[in-house]
Amino acid sequence: MQTETRVSGEGEWEIRRIVVIGAGTMGHGIAHVAAAAGYDVWLNDVSAAAIDAGLAKVAANLQIGVQKGKLTQAAADATRARLHGEPDLRVAASLADLVIEAAPENIALKRQIFQTVTETLPPYSLLASNTSSIPLRQLTDALPHADRFLGLHFFNPVHLQTLLEVSRADTTSDAALRSALTFAKQIGKEPIVVRDVAGFASSRLGLALGLEAIRMLQEGVATAADIDKAMELGYRHPMGPLKLTDLVGLDVRLAIAETLAREIDPVRFAPPQLLRDLVAAGKLGKKSGEGFYRYEA
Repeated sequence: MQTETRVSGEGEWEIRRIVVIGAGTMGHGIAHVAAAAGYDVWLNDVSAAAIDAGLAKVAANLQIGVQKGKLTQAAADATRARLHGEPDLRVAASLADLVIEAAPENIALKRQIFQTVTETLPPYSLLASNTSSIPLRQLTDALPHADRFLGLHFFNPVHLQTLLEVSRADTTSDAALRSALTFAKQIGKEPIVVRDVAGFASSRLGLALGLEAIRMLQEGVATAADIDKAMELGYRHPMGPLKLTDLVGLDVRLAIAETLAREIDPVRFAPPQLLRDLVAAGKLGKKSGEGFYRYEA
């Protein structure tokens, strides 16, 4: 099913088919924006049920867009028609001009995924990770062609957020970077380019504020609502740091903090005990119904 990957005169890969690995919060959002931009997209996960759930969430978000007048029913139907599910990772990888991994922030899991993907990944296809914190250099040695690998860090909700953080490993080629930046523009994102450091730019800055807000709540400085209001009204942030942590997921924030504590500074990025306690109790934020706030089902 895969033809030879095409390269333009500018030395960029012509991307037509995209595979997204992971149908969760980030993965189904990435699949959504890629299909909406005209790409054929295959969504992969550990089970058909997980894939179906991800595709259902895309369909629901598209319908909300139609109801709000943001897009036509015809556009929503066309986007859904370009979305496909494929539970076999090796089969999915064989279809791709670009693979975007959107698995949980676990180095061993990501390395295992990449090793499987590269068994059938076509020559010259690009490979990207949606990691928000793990240095790319910890993943590149699992790849036979590290020059085609880079980071594409999307933001939640993917179909509404405009930023795309493109991280470049030491091994990433100029052509791969140019191709990624072109792809970013084609899916309506504003890219920034950062070098390969733990947490890159966005997670490092966002985590610093988020961890301090959690420490303030832990110390009883103010309520969660008032801490958030301080940043929303005083600094014109669209969402306070505790609300944002609930949206991102407390477990995700904890994983990022542990990575940055290990890679950069064990004091500056030490996860507060309150964060650890909430994650241990299964209070992961909006996705679990409770974090720093409670949410209606």
